[in-house]
Parts: sequence; structure tokens; C-alpha cells
Amino acid sequence: MDTTKIKKGLGRGLSSLIGETKIETNINKISISDLVSNKFQPRKIFDEDSLQDLTNSIKERGIIQPIIVRKSSDDNSKYEIIAGERRWLAAQKAGLHEVPVVITDVDDLKSLEFAIVENVQRSDLNAIEEALGYQRLIEEFSYTQEKVAQFIGKSRSHIANFLRLLSLPETVLKLVEKKKLSPGHAKILVGLDNAEFVAKKIVDKNLSVRQAENFVKIFKIKKASNKSFKDTNLQALEFSVREKIGLNVFIKNKKNNTGKISFEYKDLDQLNKLIEVIKSNY
Repeated sequence: MDTTKIKKGLGRGLSSLIGETKIETNINKISISDLVSNKFQPRKIFDEDSLQDLTNSIKERGIIQPIIVRKSSDDNSKYEIIAGERRWLAAQKAGLHEVPVVITDVDDLKSLEFAIVENVQRSDLNAIEEALGYQRLIEEFSYTQEKVAQFIGKSRSHIANFLRLLSLPETVLKLVEKKKLSPGHAKILVGLDNAEFVAKKIVDKNLSVRQAENFVKIFKIKKASNKSFKDTNLQALEFSVREKIGLNVFIKNKKNNTGKISFEYKDLDQLNKLIEVIKSNY
């Protein structure tokens, strides 16, 4: 069997990975029941319409591209799928009993790399699944963002932007996973205190990314104007105290005349001075 044809069909990224691993030259037929899902599979959501299209194709033409597998570390009688889980699921729906596989000998890192490369290159992952895949390479296998970028073939800013999405609230992440929000929309929401509210408005009003950016600007301007407004009496009090003790002071007073006062010090000498002032007067 000509393995170069297999490599070409899998794409340059997967081909490169295969070249670094010990791989059998023969394509084997294995029972569907002897295969298990990849524990490092970054994709959690499989589009049903797309899966049905693949099922129909397999019924008509069979599986053209073999599934890449390795021996399962949990069960020696099973093989764990490295790349091709979607084909395996579609084969089950198509009623196949056996599938063609290529057996390779890889460790956990290579297994994760295979899964990420296959899915990212074919745009099979939603933005959150992709970000979680990158995060796993960084946290579990000590990759840097630069190394992830080089490995995936994306820019470092692409990796960084996707990782930032993971800081969004869970409800917003779910909207991205379900593709109700695009990565472009989600990027706008990063760092917003009211990200959930804005996300809901974007979905309800079906806003474009440009419209969402303008919508968010309204909140930022309003927040900035609220911050800049302060009662002149409070400003005078802050100035008076600052003149007395030589430290910046901030007073926040609510409508019911409750609030807080805070002092800013830049070193231990200033802190000690503040404590002495308080002790000597109270």
C-alpha cells in the first residue's frame, strides 16, 4: 500500500505528524465495536446534518479515507481513534460492521496533536472547542502560545484571541458552542462586566459584528461618563484630605449617604505615615 497517498489525503499537518510516528504500511479492517473514542478528542458537538450527509456518502461509496488508531491504554482488546471519529460515528449510522484503519504507535501528546490538527484544518471545531484544545496543549504538555501557533500553522494573535474567549461567562461560551455567536462577536465581549446581557442582545437582535461593536461602545461611553461625574463637594473633600496627609484619597458616596473612603499609598513609608495620622487623631 502506498502510504504517501494516505498522507496526502490527510492533509499536510497530519502528514507531518504521521511522518514522526511509527506507522504500519497496511490498511486493516477492524470491527466497529473494537474502536473507542479518543479521550483527547477536542470536539464535543457533532453537527447532525453534516453527520447525516457523511452517513449517506458512506452508504453509497464506503469509507474512502481510513481511520487512524492506536492501541487503547485502557483496554488492550480495543483501539483508540486518533483521527476519524466522525467517520466512525457515520459508519455506525450507515450500518457498517467493519471500517478501514491505519494503526500507529503514538503517546498522549501526539494523540492530542492529531485530533487538534485534523479538526482545525477541516474547520470542524467551534471556537470554544478549538480554544480548549490549545489550552490543553499549554497546560498539560507545557506548550507556549508561540509553539502552539507554529504547530497549528496559525498566528500567535489567533491563538491568544481564542484563549481569551475562555474567560467569558459559561452562558456566553454555550452560545458560541452552539454557533449562535461567532468568534468575532465573542471577541468583542471579552472583558465586559455585562457580557451575558450584551450577548443576549446580539442574539435577539441578530446583530452583525460591526453592529455589536457599536452597541458595546454605547455602554463603554456611558460607563466612562458615570465615572467622570462626581459631586463637587466630594471632590473638595478629597482635595482637602489629600493636602493634609499628602496621599491620594477617594470618596464614594451613595444616594443614601453610605459609601467608602480609600487611601492610595506607594510604599511602606507612606503606609506608616497614614497609620500614624489615624492613630494620633482617633
